[in-house]
This record gives sequence, C-alpha cells and structure tokens, in this order.
Amino acid sequence: MSSNNIIDKISIPYAEALLSLAKDNNFISEAEQNLLFISTTLSNSRDLQLFLANPLINVLVKKKVITNLFKGDINNFILNFLLVLIDRRRIPLLLTIINKYLELTYKLNAIIIVELFTSIEFSKTQQEVLIDTIKDITNSRNVKLVMTVDSSLIGGFIIKIGSKVIDASLAGKLRKISFYLNGS
Repeated sequence: MSSNNIIDKISIPYAEALLSLAKDNNFISEAEQNLLFISTTLSNSRDLQLFLANPLINVLVKKKVITNLFKGDINNFILNFLLVLIDRRRIPLLLTIINKYLELTYKLNAIIIVELFTSIEFSKTQQEVLIDTIKDITNSRNVKLVMTVDSSLIGGFIIKIGSKVIDASLAGKLRKISFYLNGS
C-alpha cells in the first residue's frame, strides 16, 4: 500500500467527522472558508508546515502557536478541531484533511472539481468559457476550476476531471510525436 493511500485512509475519517459536525451545527460554508484560509496560510509558509510536522516539538508549543496564529480569524469550533489534531499527532495531515473535507462538501453540493494546468494564466472570460464547456460535457450545474500555471507545458493546457485527463499541451503533443518516432 502506498503512503498516499495510508494518508488518505487516516485523513478521511477526520474530514468526515468535521463535515458531520459542521452539518449538525449548520456552518458548512463558514467551515469551508476557514479551512481555505488555513490551507492558504500553510501553503504560503513552508516553515509553519515543517514546524507542525516536527514530532520533536512539544504539543503544548504547537497548540500555543496555532492558537496565536488563528484565534479571531477562524471559528472556535475549527480552532478546537486543529487542537484535537495536534493532540492526536495528526496535524501534519492537516492539508490532506482539508482537501478531503473540501471534496466531501463539493460532493454534497454536487460540485465537480476540474484541475487545469496551463502554461499561462487564463483570463476570467477564458475560465468562464471553459467552465461552461465542462458543464455541457459533464451535465453538471456546478464546476469548481482549480488552475495551476505550469511553464513546462510550453503552450496549451491539461484538464483533469476526476480520473479523465485531456492533454492539449504542446509538451504532450511533442511527447506523442517522440513516442511515434521512437516506435518506428
């Protein structure tokens, strides 16, 4: 079993429990906004990620840092959830738990997550046209576009919808040409 599968198996119950409690307390969207804020904060600070992942740092020190960092900016319920993760030594899995929570809320709201890897930033108009096209293709009402700029694609884009991949990148076309030339 790969380490990603193990991490997913550990993270999913925490995300499910958080979603269940958020539904019971009627603050799913607020929890989502709080978790996105936490995810952005973690993504922007490699030092914070390393600090939380370090097993040698005392639990009380981690709790104090998290409390000082997020108190007043997030709901106390979410803050207490973070403290429980620290107590159970699951805080290094926080980004994965957040992603699993978001996936569950998107499924709950029937939102399809589409990953777009592009060589340049798409304009708002291009994003809207792409979202409308994906809505038509998938017969879905709600599409969330997650865009990542990847200059190694040279040009074009790659779209991932679940397990389906549409590769319209120049790098992908060059790989195909190379494969055919090497296969002959």
